[in-house]
Amino acid sequence: MRKHDLPPLEALRAFDAAARHLSFTRAAGELFVTQSAVSKQVIALELALATRLFERRSRALQLTAAGERLLRATDSAFAELRAAAAELRGGDEPTVTLATTQAFASFWLIPRLADFRRSHPGIDIRISADSRLVDLERGRFDAAVRYLQDRHAPAAALRLFGDTVLPVASPAYLARSGRPLAKPADLVHHTLLVYEDEVQRRPWLSWPVWLEMAGVADLRPAGRIAFNQYEPAIRAAVEGHGVALATQALVADLLQAGTLVAPLPQRFSSPRSYYLMLAAKAAANPAVEAFRQWLTAQLTPPPAPRAARRRAAVAG
Repeated sequence: MRKHDLPPLEALRAFDAAARHLSFTRAAGELFVTQSAVSKQVIALELALATRLFERRSRALQLTAAGERLLRATDSAFAELRAAAAELRGGDEPTVTLATTQAFASFWLIPRLADFRRSHPGIDIRISADSRLVDLERGRFDAAVRYLQDRHAPAAALRLFGDTVLPVASPAYLARSGRPLAKPADLVHHTLLVYEDEVQRRPWLSWPVWLEMAGVADLRPAGRIAFNQYEPAIRAAVEGHGVALATQALVADLLQAGTLVAPLPQRFSSPRSYYLMLAAKAAANPAVEAFRQWLTAQLTPPPAPRAARRRAAVAG
């Protein structure tokens, strides 16, 4: 690449997708190419720029400082290109761009989106589902739903709901196992579906932590199947492969439908809650306000901003 040349657009697109997902596999799914193709494009880009963009670990990717810098640039550049293309096409469809976690999108939001589309058929929704935090004021998103510690949530963030952690399994798995599961010690007869959170973002979803809180810290299960993401662990529970630790708010629909059951009474509170955050630039966007109203209408009782709750607590 000559000194003043830009890298190939396809390589930048592959990098942008891999950096947002921190996964070549999920980037490949977004771009409808193979994982190998994404990896080759990123390697070619690193060679062209003469710098490493990712730290490649055994189970995950991590951006280097150079990768973080390039991601900020591609985020901005692709947002500008999309906006310009829409303007040139004459498209002015109201759109809400939302960043959230894969688990919230898969288990809570997507099952309810049909209702939003029925009540707001003229509003498009663009969802970016990954665990990387985004800067709403500098990024391309109108809103974000994040799983945050209450004490770290911004004052203007809207608390949607809290959560508890509990073991879940499919009725078919429990019937097939032929072994009881009425108390924590019974887990010795069962396969545990383990979410391996290498960076300890969600230690409360760790089986060792849960078993210690349940008073059976030394328990050795009949087997283990490990996952590096929360969503496939829950999917494996649905498919009858074992017992998973779940956040109750996200599997409530599956529990209500009987797809999963919670056989043990032990339930421990999560130190985090789900919050909706809006970008300041989106405050005057009618589509974003419609989405906010719809989202909060799904909840009972309606949520209140953290600042208002603090005032109410003081008044009480």
